Amino acid sequence: MAPLHRHQLARLTPAGWSAILARPWDAQARECLGHWAAQQLPLVVTRQSHETEIALGLPAPRRWDGRRLALQVPRDAVAGFLAFAPLADVRYLLPPVAQGAVRTLLQGLDDCDATARVFGSYGWQAITGLEHVRPASDLDLLIAVKGTAHADAVTHMLQAFDAATPRLDGELVFDDGAAVAWREWAAWRAGRTRALLVKRLTGAHLAEAMP
Repeated sequence: MAPLHRHQLARLTPAGWSAILARPWDAQARECLGHWAAQQLPLVVTRQSHETEIALGLPAPRRWDGRRLALQVPRDAVAGFLAFAPLADVRYLLPPVAQGAVRTLLQGLDDCDATARVFGSYGWQAITGLEHVRPASDLDLLIAVKGTAHADAVTHMLQAFDAATPRLDGELVFDDGAAVAWREWAAWRAGRTRALLVKRLTGAHLAEAMP
């Protein structure tokens, strides 16, 4: 099996879903999981702490009170992996007031040779077709970057986003799997903060201040 990474989506096998549904869930969780299984919807890879099983999460839509379900499954329960949709494919969910800013952002990221994928509420609504987005929901972007200079260029594009809503949030992901919130990266690079929270699949740590 290929290495896991943050915000990766996992599709389960029929046997995997059967095993999950056989567990002692409450009525609300069982209904939500039953829908996920019937529609063959993916789960998301979360923080890993076990060598033989994979930790997965299900962020339920508003229909099930936005409940978050945590699952542990054996590796052979996973049929395959996929990624969240790129911003260009999700922009139809955004309010009209944001469309111009998104168009400019997409062009800027393309000029930087970067692709933004949408996770969080907007990402899940695009996947499920169910109501995840709330009026105050952020637009969470996941952007792979190739080193410090590339991260700086991408951050400059994100900082130029001028729509009042939704608020732009998300992470920059480096080649080694390290992820940082882009807003925190910007503050760190500008010397406005002394530490940077670096997230990995197995945990997080504070990076030393820049010289």
